[in-house]
Amino acid sequence: MSFKDHIFKNQSPWGGGGKAPGGNGNGSGERTSPPNIDDLIRKAQGKVGKIFPGGKPTGNKPIFLGLLVLIILWGLSGLYRVLPDEQGVVLRFGKFIKTTQPGLNYHIPFPVERVFTPKVTKVNRIDVGFRSASDTGRTSGIGDVSEESLMLTGDENIVDIDYSVFWVIKDAGKFLFNIQSPLETVKAASETAMREVIAKSKIQSILTEGRSKIETEVQEITQGILDEYGSGIQITQVQTQKADPPDQVIDAFRDVQAARADRERSKNEAEAYANDVIPRARGEAEKILQEAEAYKKQVVAAAEGEASRFIAIYTEYSKAKQVTQERMYLETMEKVLADIDKVIIDKNSGSGVVPYLPLPEIKKKKKN
Repeated sequence: MSFKDHIFKNQSPWGGGGKAPGGNGNGSGERTSPPNIDDLIRKAQGKVGKIFPGGKPTGNKPIFLGLLVLIILWGLSGLYRVLPDEQGVVLRFGKFIKTTQPGLNYHIPFPVERVFTPKVTKVNRIDVGFRSASDTGRTSGIGDVSEESLMLTGDENIVDIDYSVFWVIKDAGKFLFNIQSPLETVKAASETAMREVIAKSKIQSILTEGRSKIETEVQEITQGILDEYGSGIQITQVQTQKADPPDQVIDAFRDVQAARADRERSKNEAEAYANDVIPRARGEAEKILQEAEAYKKQVVAAAEGEASRFIAIYTEYSKAKQVTQERMYLETMEKVLADIDKVIIDKNSGSGVVPYLPLPEIKKKKKN
């Protein structure tokens, strides 16, 4: 049974859960035996006889009234109700005419027009790359479909990715008559979109933080393809179930991942050491620069002071050279002889030696 047959199973041309005029009302679409025309005519004649004075109408009036009743009943059979989770699809002689929204609606009765009321709020699911137990007929477990799940990444790796596509009917008319096989169409469109996105992505992003972005892009591309087909289908979600390396290379891939983790750890340790050494080296360099700058300022200031002193002395020397020379001589001798033991001899004295005067010892006693 096809997907459309499953959707419209037990639906009658009059819609509304398979209940047709004269049906038994159990929703199965089966009809009871048609009403007896003679009984309908007699009942109609009885009602008309009560209306017309003088008893029953005569002549061709009974036939006319019977036909009138049948036409009224036939016309009323065009009323149908669309439930909130349905859309009405009206066919005129088998050709799609329009869709109707939930509520009480009317169409030209059968055989001119027919109405189907498919469920449009039901969320349908398609699995790509794997089959669940309900799909495979097994009691448990998930079957992998490698021809659907193996895809080539942008950095020339292979990834085994399983995902599910959830969709609803957006426009029942387009859904019924623009595409022949909705399941295969949605599956093919989503697989095409997934392969396109995976081909632009790197495997590391696919296996870690890039899944949500991939799901969004696949949903947008798939919806675009289905809209171009005029499928009347709305993609509500693309959900990744699994994204792993192929089983044949998964051990080697894990070794690579472990090596990358070791590399990141060594890199972090090196960065931590650099963050410890470099600031201290920069501090030492800044300290040396500041000490050199201070020494420079000290030397320059001392040199400038000596120069200023020399200029001041030279100015005084130029004004009084003799006095300045004697002063400089006396100041120099004072510095030279300050720490020397001295004995003064007067050559003009008779004995040639003056009495001993221990000036240095006196000076030392005064200091003490």
